[in-house]
Amino acid sequence: MSTRSEHHTVPLSVLLKRELANEKIERPELIHGQASQSKKGEDFTLIKTECQRMVGDGVSTYSVFGLFDGHNGSAAAIYSKENLLNNVLSAIPLDLNRDEWIAALPRALVAGFVKTDKDFQERAQMSGTTVTFVIIEGWVVTVASVGDSRCILEAAEGGIYYLSADHRLDCNEEERSRITASGGEVGRLNTGGGAEIGPLRCWPGGLCLSRSIGDRDVGEYIVPVPYVKQVKLSTSGGRLIISSDGVWDALTAEAALDCCRSMSADAAATQIVKESLHAKGLRDDTTCIVIDILPQEKPPAPLPPPKKQGKGVFKSMFRKKSTESTSYVDKEYIEPDVVEELFEEGSAMLSERLDTKYPLCNMFRLFTCAVCQVEVKPGEGISIHAGSCNAGKLRPWDGPFLCLSCQEKKEAMEGKRHSADRYSSGSE
Repeated sequence: MSTRSEHHTVPLSVLLKRELANEKIERPELIHGQASQSKKGEDFTLIKTECQRMVGDGVSTYSVFGLFDGHNGSAAAIYSKENLLNNVLSAIPLDLNRDEWIAALPRALVAGFVKTDKDFQERAQMSGTTVTFVIIEGWVVTVASVGDSRCILEAAEGGIYYLSADHRLDCNEEERSRITASGGEVGRLNTGGGAEIGPLRCWPGGLCLSRSIGDRDVGEYIVPVPYVKQVKLSTSGGRLIISSDGVWDALTAEAALDCCRSMSADAAATQIVKESLHAKGLRDDTTCIVIDILPQEKPPAPLPPPKKQGKGVFKSMFRKKSTESTSYVDKEYIEPDVVEELFEEGSAMLSERLDTKYPLCNMFRLFTCAVCQVEVKPGEGISIHAGSCNAGKLRPWDGPFLCLSCQEKKEAMEGKRHSADRYSSGSE
């Protein structure tokens, strides 16, 4: 019969093996591939694996994948590719631990998108771009998107998750309502005599998207505030597909996943582009990034077919929800070892997206603009809540704060100033 002390004794070698096993489980292996067919040369990608940041005495790693689908030229897509990541990172305090950093990402992505748009528009160039921006830290995937490129996830357990919103006016009623409430018009191209053709567009300008970066010539009703979704995968992993509209105009999510099953990430990206071109032809730039998120201790292996029983349940839980609400999955639906939804928000209102009702109270510094990160003197910062219906409930020092230039940008996006006023006063 063993004694109590003998029962609790664990050899050092066993402890070390456990620690090593835990480290492998904590961090997945990422294997990616990409493919594209160009018609206009306006699609660009950003892939940065093994990015590092200091955390206390150690180093934390994360990976970034971005897809930029330009229109009316490539300038906005190139500028966003070169500047967006730095703008996002500059909005995150440096002294955060891993969990705090992940929690700060949704707000930082909003600030980074708006700053990138604001800086690019000051260059007085007229092109625009959609953006689907993915940051993977451990098993947590955070996606921010404007426009009609999409990111989908198939979990290893089965089930398809839609991690981006579609900001095409044809299919997003809430965005149509937002634009008309702000003073814009939504309608099809009128060819005269009452005949209307083509997709729904925002006027003036005639863009069929409600959100993008750039597009200075179509007015401030087209906003750069991204839809953001954050999920945590199980340690079984899954497959991400990020593609421009050239793919999604031809293939459903199910068809894209099915056509490349059992293929490596690189071969899968090529096959998805091939299938989309076979279905519709090369009508637009067509780009695809595939990312396999795999347990470290397992060799790369084809993902199993989705489980039929779980697929319907997951799709009903995670299909694109209202872009005006933040939702957390009811805990009774969260089973061990499945994808867990951590955050979802799609409002186009900057004051809602940078609200301080947030676990990270010190994210926005008192004398720094929450968007462009410039220092503002005491008394010069304007509360993000200024002019809102809740302003009366807030104290004068309740932030976060904006500089005058970013406050004007916010008001223009919310329909309180017309874009013509902005341009007549010169660049911000």
